[in-house]
Amino acid sequence: MTTSMVDNGVNVEALLGAREAFADAPEIARFQWRSTVSWVNGTHSQAGVESFFGFSEEQQHSKTFDFDIDHPLQFAAQDNGITPVEYVLVALGGCLTAGIAAVAQQRQIQLRSVRASVTAEMDLHGILGADPDVRNGFSGVRVDYHIDADASREEIEALVAQSQKRSAVYDILTNPTTVTVTVS
Repeated sequence: MTTSMVDNGVNVEALLGAREAFADAPEIARFQWRSTVSWVNGTHSQAGVESFFGFSEEQQHSKTFDFDIDHPLQFAAQDNGITPVEYVLVALGGCLTAGIAAVAQQRQIQLRSVRASVTAEMDLHGILGADPDVRNGFSGVRVDYHIDADASREEIEALVAQSQKRSAVYDILTNPTTVTVTVS
């Protein structure tokens, strides 16, 4: 296949160019991602993402992205948005899927469809303080992919493996990350 025949919507040349630029000037690879979260009422909050720091200067998204965060009616809440833990699943699936598209483009594999089912197990005894031996977070996360592509099963498995290897969100979830919480 030639480059012009495969189009998964990923500009691999730009990504590889960034990697080369980072090698020449490693300081431009240091990014700061951020969001603001404001309480609305009850368990409902709203988050916004509009800027980040990267390439050694402040950057703006093309628009401000807003997200509602809440808990479902079954938790005596108003269900104004998905739960914080569901955002984690969305982030993991989104990061891995973006990686699959990028790796497929680089390897000249045409994707027809990619669908991730991301599930997590959680025992609410932990978060509710009912059992101190139960953790507050997930006890396990599973990502199942259904991928239709011009590739063998082995090539598709290699796409997923490479995406997992390079995924920032997968890394955040599977390796300890220092989190500092302050009050000002």
